[in-house]
Amino acid sequence: MKIVSKSILLTLFIFFGTVLNTCSQNSAHSGDIEKSIDKIFAGFDHINLPGAAVAVVQNGEIVFKKGYGSANLEYDIPVTPETIFHVASVSKQFTVFALLLLAEEGKLSLDDPIQKYISEVPDFGQEITLRHLATHTSGMRDQWDLLNLAGWRWDDVITKEHILKMVSKQKELNFTPGEQYMYCNTGFTLLAEVVARVSGKSFNEFTRKRIFTPLNMTNSQFYDDHQRIVKNRAYSYYPWTYGYQKSVLSYANVGATSLFTTVEDLSRWAKNFKDLKVGSQAIIDQMNTLAILNNGETFGGAYGQFVGKYKGLQQIQHSGGDAGYRSYLSRFPDQDFAVSVVSNNGSSNPAALALQVADIYLKDAIVEKPKDEKKKQKSITLKEEELKTFEGHYWDAKDLYSRKIYLKDGSLQYDRGNGNVTQLSPLAKNKFVMLNLPNEVTVAFESKNGQDRMIVSEGETILGTLDEYTPVDASDIDIKQYLGSFISDELSTTYTMVQKEGNLVATHPRSSDVPLTFVNTDVFNAGGNTVVFTRDTSNKVSGLKVSTGRVKNLKFVKN
Repeated sequence: MKIVSKSILLTLFIFFGTVLNTCSQNSAHSGDIEKSIDKIFAGFDHINLPGAAVAVVQNGEIVFKKGYGSANLEYDIPVTPETIFHVASVSKQFTVFALLLLAEEGKLSLDDPIQKYISEVPDFGQEITLRHLATHTSGMRDQWDLLNLAGWRWDDVITKEHILKMVSKQKELNFTPGEQYMYCNTGFTLLAEVVARVSGKSFNEFTRKRIFTPLNMTNSQFYDDHQRIVKNRAYSYYPWTYGYQKSVLSYANVGATSLFTTVEDLSRWAKNFKDLKVGSQAIIDQMNTLAILNNGETFGGAYGQFVGKYKGLQQIQHSGGDAGYRSYLSRFPDQDFAVSVVSNNGSSNPAALALQVADIYLKDAIVEKPKDEKKKQKSITLKEEELKTFEGHYWDAKDLYSRKIYLKDGSLQYDRGNGNVTQLSPLAKNKFVMLNLPNEVTVAFESKNGQDRMIVSEGETILGTLDEYTPVDASDIDIKQYLGSFISDELSTTYTMVQKEGNLVATHPRSSDVPLTFVNTDVFNAGGNTVVFTRDTSNKVSGLKVSTGRVKNLKFVKN
């Protein structure tokens, strides 16, 4: 029998002691991280509250996952990392990935016109490509805004067929394809249908076989049947006077939304961007590439994702929100790091929660003030008589909205209406910055051709150009000229304008009454949307146009 020397035993003792000490330190470190994350999610951590789940991927491994609160308030079912959530628009990156799988096989091209695959889409006289749809640059009207205007409720059963029928009746675009960026859910519903028609499989089946199964995303599916039973799913809620109320979602359409998944599965998806098991590097590169407008400019949008900076680090992310579901998936490719947060509380902010978690893990990599970041301009002081010269009402003739500038407590106020007011701080004699906003938005005043003008910008991007105007006194307006029924063939719906207690009110068989607030001649605000009445050659009201955030100049004809 060999005798082991004392020196060897001592070496082994030191080695294993070091390993045990390291493990102990790592365990303590993990415990500290968990405590920090628990603090971030403390507002969810009770079985009587709607919940949230979070997962972290670092260096190709899931290093943290945890659930908080309740998945179902009626039965006190706790949220775990395996709880299934509807993640809304986080779905879009999966839709693009599925499309690119077919493109790589030569079965389609991003530059194909949408009508090649979906004949129901009208010919608008301008080519709309799959690329336009995948980057929110198609100019098509958004399906949710259209359905809302048509009187649909969010708890209605909304199927793919409903959306395709509505799309088939549209007669105009918001803008020339490729000219602008405007977020558009319609495009991704159409892309999912392209995948289905080209592959010969339902979108749910295609993604299951080609994406979810290979990535072991066993708790993921595109929910295309609102009656399908899904075990271990969370239901969504909104805060209410006496606690919470259910927020019912009955979608039976996919592509723009309707991915059911877990933070564990989202982590497996995030890992695939670095450690490829499905797809190719070319597909990943395409998805991460910024889209380019016709003028050669970019706008932060890629393919089903958004690319930008967070505290000096490259970040690729997307958020989601339907009913009371909220979600966020963020990747930091240079740090091989990803974080996902899902919640069933409609008042939650998963993006803010996820970024707080990212701050913990990436604290050593974060660059609070990148070298290439421009220094913020310092405020100056202007006299009240100087500030008063900018007071007035301003009108954006392109996007059809008004703003009011007025002086209060020695500062100019930027008034959007409905109590939405932001204080302005002077940077120069005719330039101001909006206070308490996440990004630096400036307001500059100038005079052009004798017309006072206000220009609102974020960095180098002009958000709006508004001319000063003198509002017409609403008491001088004859409301009776606007009364009557107005029909939209594109929405197959009718609104009736009535007079109630001296005010103009829009009524609809399926929607609550909407008061119209006078803005300018023939222009009204209706629940945040803009209504412009149109006139015929005899100057009588003959119709109206409605514009929302994602639908422009939808025409109604007076009956």
